[in-house]
Amino acid sequence: MRTSGRDRRDRARPPAPVGHAFDDDDFGPEGPRDSLTDVPGGVRLQKVLAAAGVGSRRHCEELIGEGRVEVDGEVVRRYGARVDPEHQVIRVDGRRIPSSEKLVYVALNKPAGVLTSMSDSRGRKTIADLLPGDGERLFHVGRLDYDTEGLMLLTNDGELAHRLAHPRYGVLKTYLADVPGPLPRDLGRRLMSGVELDDGPAAADKFRVVERAGNRALVEITLHEGRKHIVRRMLAAVGHPVSRLVRTQVGPVSLGSLRPGATRKLTTREIGDLYAAVGL
Repeated sequence: MRTSGRDRRDRARPPAPVGHAFDDDDFGPEGPRDSLTDVPGGVRLQKVLAAAGVGSRRHCEELIGEGRVEVDGEVVRRYGARVDPEHQVIRVDGRRIPSSEKLVYVALNKPAGVLTSMSDSRGRKTIADLLPGDGERLFHVGRLDYDTEGLMLLTNDGELAHRLAHPRYGVLKTYLADVPGPLPRDLGRRLMSGVELDDGPAAADKFRVVERAGNRALVEITLHEGRKHIVRRMLAAVGHPVSRLVRTQVGPVSLGSLRPGATRKLTTREIGDLYAAVGL
């Protein structure tokens, strides 16, 4: 009696793990491609990747086939693997992706004269007034002073927001400050060595002079801590009080050309870089 090719393939297949039924997408040239248990009612992995902005459905299938996608720490090579994007951690090339469609990640260029709050009993303008849609449901990652401008991150991803704001993770923030000149040659060394403030010493991680113009100067300073008014207090302590302060970067995310008062969604790469920066 002759057997079909499918019969021979079926006899060659090992038993499926409990709770998982093999289908043709489960197999490569050397047998089962992984042992990840499908989530009942889950979403196909390539669809989750495409929805997260990784690439087209075809490109995502290629990534899976090349073994570049992990689910909960296990490499998955099946196009048809079904996953739970709300609860499982999915990575591409080791970088976590924002798989949950419920999570929102936003960059805001906060103008001066806007309060870092979602409401104000005194009727002052707040960052909530600048956010589209359900902005009131977002957490702001840290704060900017009322008169400070620049990049703020907002998200409803509570764990990421907490870690980005916590000094334990040392996420760097970069600022441009307009200060009076002339600047002493050792100003950068003094700031990076540490200056004494009322609540303890503070040190810059990086410092450089961007521009000198008459009796004014533009400097860039990078720190990993976020104590209140920290940049203004440090520069005032060395004799160069700030007249204008703009935050230009938080971790891997840059302000770029985002206009004052405007928002944009973070890219998949930026979100993955933020996850990596805080060990998620």
